[in-house]
Amino acid sequence: MSEPVKEWSPAPGLVVCAWFLALAAAAWSVALTISDADPAGRLLAGVAAVGAAIAALFGTRARPRLRVDADGLTVSGMLRAHHHPWPLVQDVRVLRVRRLGRETTLLEVDTISTDGHEQLLVFGRLELAADPEDVAPQLLALRP
Repeated sequence: MSEPVKEWSPAPGLVVCAWFLALAAAAWSVALTISDADPAGRLLAGVAAVGAAIAALFGTRARPRLRVDADGLTVSGMLRAHHHPWPLVQDVRVLRVRRLGRETTLLEVDTISTDGHEQLLVFGRLELAADPEDVAPQLLALRP
């Protein structure tokens, strides 16, 4: 019998939208450069293109963002994935934060490395494509 594995990643539609936004901002930047238009507009378009491209690349590269199985949890980043065995996972909780007049929830995972360094992993709805309040019980169910 195979062990249950749960994975959460940014929504594919959101990543595709980020790539389209990056392409549109790059095209806008090129058009402003060719027309020798406003320098501030060129700078703004360039920054928007780079920012959207970085967000899209992260959403594409860090898949799955969070993977949980019987051995522990694995968090993917831009360059590599980090595995955190269950004995080194200290706590899993949901944090409710009120920002800009709206309440959001975050999934917090406290881990400790083999050399004693503590690390706080924080995941939001965009990274998981799910409500952190729904993810936390599933994560805890797989924890031995």
